[in-house]
Amino acid sequence: MAQTTHDDPSVYYVPHHSPWPFAGSITLFITMIGVANWLNGHAWGQPVFFLGFMATLAVLFAWFGNVISESIAGNYNEKVDASFRMGMMWFIFSEVMFFAAFFGALFYARMFALPWLSGEGDGALTNQFLWDGFVAGWPTNGPAGLGGAFQTIPAWGLPLLNTLILLSSGITITIAHHALKAGHRKSLLVWLGATVLLGSVFLYYQAVEYIHAYDINLTLASGIYGSTFFMLTGFHGMHVFLGTLMLAIIWLRCLKGHFSKDHHFGFEAVAWYWHFVDVVWLGLFLFVYVI
Repeated sequence: MAQTTHDDPSVYYVPHHSPWPFAGSITLFITMIGVANWLNGHAWGQPVFFLGFMATLAVLFAWFGNVISESIAGNYNEKVDASFRMGMMWFIFSEVMFFAAFFGALFYARMFALPWLSGEGDGALTNQFLWDGFVAGWPTNGPAGLGGAFQTIPAWGLPLLNTLILLSSGITITIAHHALKAGHRKSLLVWLGATVLLGSVFLYYQAVEYIHAYDINLTLASGIYGSTFFMLTGFHGMHVFLGTLMLAIIWLRCLKGHFSKDHHFGFEAVAWYWHFVDVVWLGLFLFVYVI
């Protein structure tokens, strides 16, 4: 197959057939089978989830290793770079829609479902025959007190601290980006390393928060509030974990001198993703913890 370089704008590099898309689909399917059965109380779901998750990480490691090797070999020209940027933008857009669905579920439950179940508007018959006497309020564990009584996480404790941590990480990765474009390798490594550290600290405090949540009986079984709380914060935490992992890999690549002032889309892509994670958390902090 013909090889292209950055200096050959007339040819678009097409890689050899890759097994990784198919392998990744299989490992993701195993992961979802595991987590679905784990959440539904099947003991075998947990080991299957971790097996699929580790296999997915292995596939990603091998897949991105191939991409890195092709980039270092000089196979990617400006056309390939443009397609990478377009692909990353569409990926982030899909992530926006992903979280929009969960925020939409939260909005619908609070603004429509609960008032209707309590008898407001045309929900009087529903309230009378299904849950007579149910009064809407937020947070709620739903009609019939699903999951029992629980407490909520105060916004101005750990959630505020984690907000400050993520906002700080957005600043450090921006400084690292400017250092890369200026050719200051030492500053790049310092500020990018600080971003990885801040992401790890965020995950630590979220784990502490989850332990405290279960201590006050705020669980996935705590009605609509508990399910939306863990759905939104849990998926966001997963994105922070993946973002931190990608930042750590980029740090190692920077240590090896893989990026230059003019060609560093791998760094930029992870920076875009990290800023997206920051913005989602601001929405979470406002609509899940504060309001």
